Amino acid sequence: MKKIQEILKKESYKKIKFKVTKTQHLLIKATINGVKGDFILDTGASNSCVGFESIELFTLSAQKSKTKAAGAGAVGMLTQVSQKNILKLGLWKWKDFNLVIFDLSHVNQALTQHKAKPVQGIIGADVLLEGKAIIDYSNKYLYLKKL
Repeated sequence: MKKIQEILKKESYKKIKFKVTKTQHLLIKATINGVKGDFILDTGASNSCVGFESIELFTLSAQKSKTKAAGAGAVGMLTQVSQKNILKLGLWKWKDFNLVIFDLSHVNQALTQHKAKPVQGIIGADVLLEGKAIIDYSNKYLYLKKL
């Protein structure tokens, strides 16, 4: 029987390692516009996002948005949006990537209370759907199909 890794490689999937934090979050390294950051891989988040404090870090062009964000105990949060970014997860790349920008302080506050490192953002279902994601929890790999 072939290993899942071999099958997925033949199907043009890219393998990206993730870690599990003390808080049971999946932590993944991502590069946005050439700048690396730490992100939570969140299957329950509809969109990928970064905090307001990371706009300059990732050289984002932020526009106002009428959308209000909600999640993890916070609702009605103001958001901005940044379009046409380049996202890289390992060797997987998305060249026309849109991001939601909002106040991530409640997320990072919860992480630091549990002695976990803060993150720059969240990789959400938009990326997982675009990349036809397969998550291998036992070996801690995310597989995304080449675009």
